Amino acid sequence: MTTEIKFGTDGFRGIIADDFTFKNVERITKAITAYILETSSHKTVLIGYDPRFMADKFAEFSADILKNQGFNVLLSSKVIPTPTIAYAAIIEPDCAGAVMFTASHNPKEYLGIKFIPNYGGPANKEITDKIVSLIDTPMPSAQDEGPNQGSITKKDFSEEYFSRIEELINFNIIKNARPKIIYDGLFSASIGYFDTLLKRNNIDFEAVNLYHDPNFGGNLPEPKAKFMKHKKQGYITFANDGDADRYGVLDENGEYVSPNIIMAILLKYLHNKGHKGKMIKTVGVSKIIDIIAQKLDIETITTPVGFKWLSEKMRENDTILAGEDSGGLSTGRHIPEKDGIFANLLILEAVCAQKKPLSALKKEIIEFAGTNFYQDRVDVKLNSNTIKKELMEKFSKFNAFGPFSVKNTLDIDGIKFFLTNNEKKDTGWVLMRESGTEPLLRFYIEACSKNILDEIKNFINSNV
Repeated sequence: MTTEIKFGTDGFRGIIADDFTFKNVERITKAITAYILETSSHKTVLIGYDPRFMADKFAEFSADILKNQGFNVLLSSKVIPTPTIAYAAIIEPDCAGAVMFTASHNPKEYLGIKFIPNYGGPANKEITDKIVSLIDTPMPSAQDEGPNQGSITKKDFSEEYFSRIEELINFNIIKNARPKIIYDGLFSASIGYFDTLLKRNNIDFEAVNLYHDPNFGGNLPEPKAKFMKHKKQGYITFANDGDADRYGVLDENGEYVSPNIIMAILLKYLHNKGHKGKMIKTVGVSKIIDIIAQKLDIETITTPVGFKWLSEKMRENDTILAGEDSGGLSTGRHIPEKDGIFANLLILEAVCAQKKPLSALKKEIIEFAGTNFYQDRVDVKLNSNTIKKELMEKFSKFNAFGPFSVKNTLDIDGIKFFLTNNEKKDTGWVLMRESGTEPLLRFYIEACSKNILDEIKNFINSNV
């Protein structure tokens, strides 16, 4: 049976040897080839891969297909972060785009493939829809030799990326502040990149999990509190996900600082540095960002979940900051793709420049906003699309979540329910949407108190 190829929020992902197979990679690579031949005259394609099992082999296989169709392939000579190859797609001469093999933060049994156009960000829906439409389109016969035969060249893309990051981050401020740093490699693609940037700028740090492991130490390759186990009093801890496009940070007390708070801190920091532009955020981002932006007179744009939507708006607008609540972040001065390495270094710069611990910056930003918010998420794994559809229809008819009335809704991506209490005061929201990377129905929850958060969460759990 032929697998139906669908591109989610960030390319095609599947379980290795189940639906992520050499046959399906061939089908997708040929569709990408057909798309490039139809839309571009450029003849160079970049290929990269993260540390996952067989990712390098799939990358080599894809490179051969592109070479035989006449393309000059620059194949990464080592594991590479997604943001590194995305930047390379912008600056490499005659580049038609890049193909990246990664499943980001998904479990170890997954692998994925995505196309990065030469604007250096995720392929938008128009591009991915076109690629999917070209799946199984007959291709010209492969050129095993002759003038139309392409080439494969191994290349290390790191130096150009390092130079770019050093233009964006003030490493002198960090060096002079002499912060205490733990870098938790989490077995990810950021190894050899984040640590190298610190070393080459003479910044001391301690490191753990500093090697590539396709099993990611038996955990999810996700920089969240339960996976970032290495902490030390007085040290700020940084980590990235499997392909290093997401970030994670523990403050000097070992407390995880949510991406929503990080974005709020960085928005104010960049504004105070004189950076201009709009704040672009996904629909699941905390209300604290709206409050901070309003206080700073910064216009906000809200998009569906997925950095491809942020990327599109970044390319259309001057952007001070773009981010997701899941740990994806970039700025208008950088690439229109999330970059966890850059994000962690920007956080480090903000801490050192303001000469305050991260915990103090967190406290200050909450005080500046005048309120705090609490977030959680309920993931429901469902066995069929029919059950998923029935559950979504059930929740869409609710006019209350327990004691909290639905004030209004927003259907920009799934359904976002805005909730009020008996006194008609805003209490929080629930976003119900399908995951674009896993067979899950997700409920994102935000509330103005921990008790209200728990009430809403209990209501959802009792109705799924």
